[in-house]
Amino acid sequence: MDKNSLTLLILNGKGAGNEDLRVAINKLRDEGFNIAVRVTWEKGDGQRYLDEAMTLQAETVVAGGGDGTINEIATALAVLEVASRPVLGILPLGTANDFATSAGIPTEMEAALRLAIQGKACEIDLARVNQQRYFINMATGGFGTRITTETPEKLKSALGGVSYFIHGLVRMDTLKPDSCDISGPDFHWQGDALVIGIGNGRQAGGGQRLCPAALIDDGQLDISIVTAQELLPTLMHSLTGDDENPGIVRKQLQSLHIRSLHEMTFNLDGEPLSGREFHIDVLPGALRCRLPPQCPLLA
Repeated sequence: MDKNSLTLLILNGKGAGNEDLRVAINKLRDEGFNIAVRVTWEKGDGQRYLDEAMTLQAETVVAGGGDGTINEIATALAVLEVASRPVLGILPLGTANDFATSAGIPTEMEAALRLAIQGKACEIDLARVNQQRYFINMATGGFGTRITTETPEKLKSALGGVSYFIHGLVRMDTLKPDSCDISGPDFHWQGDALVIGIGNGRQAGGGQRLCPAALIDDGQLDISIVTAQELLPTLMHSLTGDDENPGIVRKQLQSLHIRSLHEMTFNLDGEPLSGREFHIDVLPGALRCRLPPQCPLLA
């Protein structure tokens, strides 16, 4: 890319004090890169800054934060006209950084920033829920969602991604499966689901590899349903192993429909959505994103 073309970095307020990032930005600016920084304070800031990026004709918009920040920026990008849509860059600054981790994005700030600005722009899929909400990484339902939404902030700050797993073990006494009906092209499943993972990406909840074979450019969603009778062994296996497990149903689908008699909550890249019916489909090649050359999530 041309160094003079504008990169707008939209930075989650929690990461504003990152000294390594400040050093990296100043270094790249000294090399001639045109980088503008905006810091979010409240809900809706990401959309407002993206509107500014469009006015300034930014070539790249970098989402600096965790999965929720990436989701906010990706969702705002998805509704823009393709011809004028900036490329998405990712700077991992959250607690878990599940999407960035599985995509192989560096954790070192200068390397991540260079990739976000100079990396090859790859077409990637985006998933849509009920025609109005989106996720770039994964939607999780069941016990896994309760772990990620209930894990205390202090525990997340102290331990990072592993905090979700520890908190999950502490909450085993509340383990209750969701009874639901899941259908899609040539697929139907009905029963009690302990954990549901619908992956564009591979992992959620701080490293739970629920969809270990998912790709973000294949036009498919990977679904994993943990259905075990022996709940603890299967939960442990689903969080730590990638190989086949008889307690897990796996399928690739372009779209699926989930119905339940009671209210369920799905976690879309960290953002909760509750209801009794969910229609989820994939939008192939919906965004362009700067990713590593050997990104594991690309076909």
